[in-house]
Amino acid sequence: MMKRSTILLAVGFVLLWNSGFIGAEYGLPYTGPFTLLFWRYLALSVLIFIYLLIRKRFRWVGLRAAAPNMLIGVLAHGVWLACVLFALDNGVPAGIVALVVALQPLATGAFSGLVTGERTNQIQWVGLVLGFLGVAVTVGFRMDFASPTSVFSYLIPLGSVFAITAASLIQRRMDIKYARSKLPLDLSMFYQSFATTLALALPAILSENLSTQWEPEFIYTMLWLIIAVSLGAYVLMWCLIDRIEATRVASLFNLGPPVTMLMAWFAFGDQVQIMDVVGLAIVFAGVILSQFKSMKSAPRINNS
Repeated sequence: MMKRSTILLAVGFVLLWNSGFIGAEYGLPYTGPFTLLFWRYLALSVLIFIYLLIRKRFRWVGLRAAAPNMLIGVLAHGVWLACVLFALDNGVPAGIVALVVALQPLATGAFSGLVTGERTNQIQWVGLVLGFLGVAVTVGFRMDFASPTSVFSYLIPLGSVFAITAASLIQRRMDIKYARSKLPLDLSMFYQSFATTLALALPAILSENLSTQWEPEFIYTMLWLIIAVSLGAYVLMWCLIDRIEATRVASLFNLGPPVTMLMAWFAFGDQVQIMDVVGLAIVFAGVILSQFKSMKSAPRINNS
């Protein structure tokens, strides 16, 4: 069993990480999706840069090492969060966005064989199909098929799934082929964050003119997204990885949809419908099946 301190870290991580969906919805009335993300990652890049300078750890690692980390940043932060924010901005409830995004571990597990060479077994493919079915059930009952805007809005989060799945596979390939040249976590975070800022600058300026209402509520929201979510949740995640297996940490992401639905109900009054629960149960069943091979083969580690 996990120690009490580890359980507290896990609870803190789940709450902070999933509060990002709620924080994003709070911030959108004051600016556009691209601009919100641009300010967030600009501030995050500056904070990490200052930290690296103080610790005398900043250095240019060369394009060969920087480029894949920057690509991962654009996909895993820029595209992933942009799709999330555009879905929220188009009226898709935060809990439903979180449910669609929860397909990412399933997709990554199913296609990781392309990177690792390991064969994805039939049970895992069944898990992936079940996961998509669960999302289809929930989204299908909420979507207004007579409205092209509604259909498009509910499909936007799939862009997040594709982007972060691609980023995860690229990261996994780097871990396998270039383990010796892997960047330290803080330096990797800087290159990812800096690349995300650069990628967001042009659409934020051209499509939204960086228009922002600098109200206190928006400033508080940005501070929360930068410090609590981007830094706090990330630090807690790595603290957990140091204490327990990475697969058990990854399983915490599966708590995202119900936790986010509960937060959205408390913050915005979003109602949970019966088909949301049905779809959530189907997705969880898919997650369990998709993890079958890793659970069966994972070594037992005593954390008590």
